[in-house]
Amino acid sequence: MSQIDKSSIQKEFQRHEKDTGSSDVQIAVLTKKIELLSDHLKANKKDHHSRFGLIKMVNTRRNLLDYLKRTDLDRYHEVLKLHKLRR
Repeated sequence: MSQIDKSSIQKEFQRHEKDTGSSDVQIAVLTKKIELLSDHLKANKKDHHSRFGLIKMVNTRRNLLDYLKRTDLDRYHEVLKLHKLRR
């Protein structure tokens, strides 16, 4: 994913002007990467190295969602709704 895509995602989900690393932004970036990699793996079924990377990204996103659920339940539900995630 190019830097341009990442910066546009950051601008959309940032909580204040200089926010680049909040949980909301990290979850949004990971969700976009997971979507792109899932499409790649549908076309390339034997790419096991990328599949391992996908599993790591999904695990990282799950940990961030767990953190958000512990700290701010309202934001957690908002993020789930925005990204259409099931939990």
